[in-house]
Amino acid sequence: MEQSHSFSSGKGRNDDLWYVDNYILLKDYYDRTISRVAARCVRKGNIAMEEYEHYGYILDLLEEISETGEYIVAHPQLYPYVEKKMAGGINALKKNLSEFKTELKNNASPDMIKQDKDELKKFKEALGAQDKSVDPTVGAGMSMDQVVEKLLHNTGQPVQPFAPRNPSPASKEVK
Repeated sequence: MEQSHSFSSGKGRNDDLWYVDNYILLKDYYDRTISRVAARCVRKGNIAMEEYEHYGYILDLLEEISETGEYIVAHPQLYPYVEKKMAGGINALKKNLSEFKTELKNNASPDMIKQDKDELKKFKEALGAQDKSVDPTVGAGMSMDQVVEKLLHNTGQPVQPFAPRNPSPASKEVK
């Protein structure tokens, strides 16, 4: 009997079935990893899990679980296999997937979260992005003296060299 032949009500391929098996393995691995990390955080002085030095790995794992779950949900031909392999079937998978996505979104840095290509533009518009092309301080390296000189030059005022008004006592010569 060929493994990729059929299951329940449709044709299945081994690579499609792999997603279901991988989702189950990833979910189990995530649960075990969280338990271990929680124990390590307690041993390290009861630090918050977010402060754990390898917390990014947990987020990466959440992202992989989410991607795998999304693939399964997008392929209804896998649903009969999900019903056989997972307690609660596809509804349980969708519920768990929603929880994983929420957890990822709440804890991931903005650059980790997949966003549509116009998201940055929307943020800039919402925050009132300004045109920096006329800002004299744009570009690292322009000192405050250069900015003042440029402003004075642009307004037509004479540029005078800086001279301290009250010299410090240490700078006076002792005779």
